[in-house]
Amino acid sequence: MIRSELIQILAEENPHLYQRDVERIVNTVFEEIIGAMARGDRVELRGFGAFSVKKRDARTGRNPRTGEAVDVDEKHVPFFKTGKLLRDRLNGLET
Repeated sequence: MIRSELIQILAEENPHLYQRDVERIVNTVFEEIIGAMARGDRVELRGFGAFSVKKRDARTGRNPRTGEAVDVDEKHVPFFKTGKLLRDRLNGLET
């Protein structure tokens, strides 16, 4: 599912809202999650999962084409851990 599909589904399920308002709501939610993660905060959506940021230390990697050693800088990467409800639904344990 892509963002536009999500917006379309939410707009259809909530006919009392204009599609532009639904789009604004969805964009605001995503922007808030992104902003919190950029500050290093954890975002937890109960039953769905938690978004956090993990730090990867600097290391020496290898260029796969040439095999030559390459220095890889420290970086921060997004991490998502599924919630119990989502895991259970994916495994058919709960509907």
